[in-house]
Amino acid sequence: MLEKINLNKSMTKEEYKEYIDTVTSKLALLQRECKEQKIPIMILMEGWSASGKGTLINKLIMPLDPRGFKVYAISEELEEEKLYPYLRKYWIETPAKGRIHIFDQSYYSHIIKERVFDDLQQSQADISYDEITEFEKQLSDAGTILIKFFLHISKKEQEKRFRKLEEKKATSWRVTKQDWKYHGEYGNIVPYYDDMIAKTDTEYAPWTIVEATDRRYATAKILDTVVARLKDAVDKVKYKKETPPAKEGVTWQQEKENPLFKPGVLTHVDLTNSYTKEEYQKRLKELQGRLTILHSEILKRRIPVVLALEGWDAAGKGGAIKRLTQALDPRGYEVIPISAPNDEERAHHYLWRFFRAMPKAGHIAIFDRTWYGRVLVERVEGFCSKEEYKRAYNEINRMEELLTNSGCVVIKFWLHIDKDEQEKRFTARQEDPEKQWKITEEDWRNRSKWDLYEEAVDEMVVRTSTTNAPWVIVEANSKYYARIKILETVVNAIEEAIKKKKES
Repeated sequence: MLEKINLNKSMTKEEYKEYIDTVTSKLALLQRECKEQKIPIMILMEGWSASGKGTLINKLIMPLDPRGFKVYAISEELEEEKLYPYLRKYWIETPAKGRIHIFDQSYYSHIIKERVFDDLQQSQADISYDEITEFEKQLSDAGTILIKFFLHISKKEQEKRFRKLEEKKATSWRVTKQDWKYHGEYGNIVPYYDDMIAKTDTEYAPWTIVEATDRRYATAKILDTVVARLKDAVDKVKYKKETPPAKEGVTWQQEKENPLFKPGVLTHVDLTNSYTKEEYQKRLKELQGRLTILHSEILKRRIPVVLALEGWDAAGKGGAIKRLTQALDPRGYEVIPISAPNDEERAHHYLWRFFRAMPKAGHIAIFDRTWYGRVLVERVEGFCSKEEYKRAYNEINRMEELLTNSGCVVIKFWLHIDKDEQEKRFTARQEDPEKQWKITEEDWRNRSKWDLYEEAVDEMVVRTSTTNAPWVIVEANSKYYARIKILETVVNAIEEAIKKKKES
């Protein structure tokens, strides 16, 4: 692919000046329009060392309002960053609505470096590219415009630029030993770049190969590409706003489905399971003791753990979390209570805030409510469209796959009680002055939508219970039984993860 590119393309000073004056004014206008239309933009600059990424980024940002963009220079991974899935740091730096984020190198450089110097196998690279395309698709589906440039120069041109930089004291530091090592491997790296571009060139995030021998030509091509993509994005948003939606006969909440064909996951859960107080206390002590030891082991072996707790209001999530944390070193875990997103969180992809909270290797994150809000409360209450929540099943599966691929243990619990038990607990809370704060009018209102929530839970479990990140239905009419089942599940899963780690 790259070997076929004509690297002799150029522009005269006169051609460049005539073109650049027009395109920069268009870019400035489009930045303002993207801000007004709340369109997030992510621009990636990849390519060979000394291909001019820094210079071309400077040319790109000159017409822009500096309050509306940010440039990220991606360097070697910090030790702290190595404790997380490699895409996490890019997830948390994705742009908010109306902003432009420009990356000088990105997750693609991470893969190429590992292929050249760390002997990353083709199969492993394919998994990474699959994760990247899914990441980009999720951003694109949520409205982010992804513009990817690969700056291409020849081996001879690269050497020429290295020599020129080394001649001056002020710039010699920019050429490193690793740059020369990459240069020496130029011919071997070309197929890696070809593979990268072929496997990640998609309709929603296409690559633009920039012939970067001539700086004027490269600048003009980059500006022209950005202007074209932003204009297309603005036009689509305006058209969508001006075009009335097609009328539908019924909303998704009114659709009638034959009960015979519904999943019915919760219908047949046996809620009679229970423990006596004596049995509970004995099992609790035993399991908490094992969990305390295991917590030290996962820290030692750098195994991250994500525990996600969902369930009916008053199902006992708080009590279960308390029994988990009683056995843990407070320096090695965090409980993350999830409520309605704030303004900053709403300005990003809905998964953004959850990636920020994921644990580093060796730590435990316990989520009290989770990213499944998209397919539960947001679905039932109409805070997202049917298209958005249907799309979310795959997005969530892929996020959890990214976590488990990086060695994370992911366990998801649905605490299930019946409607009568919930009413009993609600009433008890109202009558107890110390627990009245736990019950609100919204809790009572949600009971009227029990059937809609049950349908949403059934579909959620069926669509997102995977081999690596399974749902565990917890029979929670008995709080004793629920707490023991959760502890037992966590202990067994961590023991299995440690066993696999020892064997690898």
